[in-house]
Parts: sequence; structure tokens; C-alpha cells
Amino acid sequence: MKPVYYENGKLVMIDQTLLPGEKILREYDDYRDIIDAIKTMIVRGAPAIGVSAAYAVCFAAKELAGRIEDPGLFLDALDQAAEEIKAARPTAVNLMWAADRMTAAARSHSDMTPEEITAMLKLEADDVCDEDIKMCRAIGRNGAELIEPDSTILTHCNAGALATADYGTALGVVRAAYEQGKVKRVYADETRPLLQGARLTAYELHEDGIPVTLITDNMAGWMMKQKRIDCVVVGADRIAANGDTANKIGTYSVAVLARHHGLPMYIAAPGSTVDLSTAAGDDITIEERDHSEVFGFGGVRTAPEDIDAENPAFDVTPHELITAIITEKGVVYPPFDQNLKKLFTTDMSVVN
Repeated sequence: MKPVYYENGKLVMIDQTLLPGEKILREYDDYRDIIDAIKTMIVRGAPAIGVSAAYAVCFAAKELAGRIEDPGLFLDALDQAAEEIKAARPTAVNLMWAADRMTAAARSHSDMTPEEITAMLKLEADDVCDEDIKMCRAIGRNGAELIEPDSTILTHCNAGALATADYGTALGVVRAAYEQGKVKRVYADETRPLLQGARLTAYELHEDGIPVTLITDNMAGWMMKQKRIDCVVVGADRIAANGDTANKIGTYSVAVLARHHGLPMYIAAPGSTVDLSTAAGDDITIEERDHSEVFGFGGVRTAPEDIDAENPAFDVTPHELITAIITEKGVVYPPFDQNLKKLFTTDMSVVN
């Protein structure tokens, strides 16, 4: 299941706001429209946002090359467009990582014409997409080793194929472990307020024939107490240098519950989500989304009129609540501040 891919000169996205009721494909060739798709969560999930950002830079380059001949002015204008793209959502670091990778690639070929740079950037974006798929497969293989036979796994939000270029991070671990006969059942938190667990994770797992049970967010602790969950596997939108991890709101609560019940708490994410320039979770910007998302769902209001709400899209799980971080290059254990740095500053090559 590919939620975002390039085809016939367009960036194609599954409109995730409509799943599972409708599977509608949207096509884009204007970087501004891709920005809007990221903001409105037509595409979501840190790796998928990164892929979208890479292609958005391509489309910006194509537009600019049509009217700017001077390479220096072209590169300056491309940097400006990239800053617009990076501002689409503040928490998922893959967005910034991908856009910066693209502009760095452009500037490393400043001897080329704008048209030549644009053609090169298309290939670079293709690499971003292909690498993400390879990384997710490697994350799945590495994470499956941690899953005990006959396990029940709790996951929160959606870190599956729909959140990546394909296969998934947390659900990549689930898929790989299921293929090895280790997974008895997955419990999916519904994940308020936009129900990514109910609408997307349950949808993916059901489509793959993996046994899934949907629970409301406030059932997780009770399920753990009843010994119906063996471990927790979630994705990430940004991992700070010390291992503090930003993920969908509610992840922190799940981590606290897992620690209380003695359950492993695993984070599954590619190296592009590891942000060594951010020292700790307190330094991560948390996106505050429109409060109307909390008042109801699907156009039906369930809350009284004229009340206040808060709607942080993410929370931060402190590193001391995390058992291990599963990456494409291996499983990282505490002390995270040392081991993440060792793994992701020496060699950023792609795992094949």
C-alpha cells in the first residue's frame, strides 16, 4: 500500500482523511498544493511527509527553472520555496530533513543549469522514496527479533504503510513478526481526535489479514492489567539526541502505563527521524492543531457550544520510559544519548 508516489509527472497521494470509507487518489504538480495536503493531513506520518516534501521541492524547482535562468538566483528562490515547505508542520523532522537534503543536493550541483538541477532533483526525490521503503523493511526485520512468539502487541496512531512510502515502521515490525508466526493479535488504540488508529491502522491490518482488535484510548491500561498485551510498538515523528520521542498525542500515557505494568515500550523509526541537533524533548516544537478537531468528528459536533479545547497533535515520551529504539541500522538501547550518536553520525548510508 503506497500512500504517496510519483507517476506521470504528478505526485499521487491517497487522501487519508477519507479512509476507510473512500479510497480517493489526489494528484499534485504544484508544491503549494502539496504543502496544503501536508497541513490538512491528506498525507501524514513522518516518513510519508518527508517523501512528499522531497517531491514538493522538485515541483518548486521545475516552476522556478521555467522563469529563472541564472543558477544563483534559481538556487536562492528554491531555498525560499523549501522554507515554505518546511513550515507546513513543525514537529515531524522528516519534513525538514527531506527539504534540506534536496536543497543541499541542488547547491552541490551549482555548476548546472536550472533545468539540469531540476532533472537531478527528481532522481534525488526518487532516492528518498526508495530509501524509505528499504529502511522500513530493515526496521521490520530488526524489530521482529524483539517480538516473542505468540505475542499481542499494542500500537498507537498509525505508523504503517500509510505513514511511509510503503510497509511501515511500527507496523513494519508487526508485519515482519507476523510473517514469522510470532504475532497472535494487535490491539490498536483508536487515537483521538482524528482516529488514525481506528481509521488507518485497523484498516491496514485487516486488509493484510492480521488479527486486530480496536480499543478506545482509555482502555489500554485495563488491557495491560488483564495481561492481554505483551509489548507496545509505536512510531515517531522526532527523536531527540537523548532518546526523548515525539509521537502522536497519547503515546506518553501509553508509555507510562507500559512501565507500570512491566511491558517493553519500543519505538520504531528510521534514522531520518533521529534529530541529533535537538538535545531533548523539551526542545521539540509541538504542533497545536485546530480546536474544532476535538469538538466532534466527521462533521458531527459532540461537545457543547462555546467551550474551550486544546489540541496538541503530539506529546513527548521521556527516554527513560523507552525500552529500545528500532531503526534500519539496528536496535538502539540506553544510554540513548551515546548510542544514537554512535549509530547516526558515523555512517548515514542506506541499509539495503
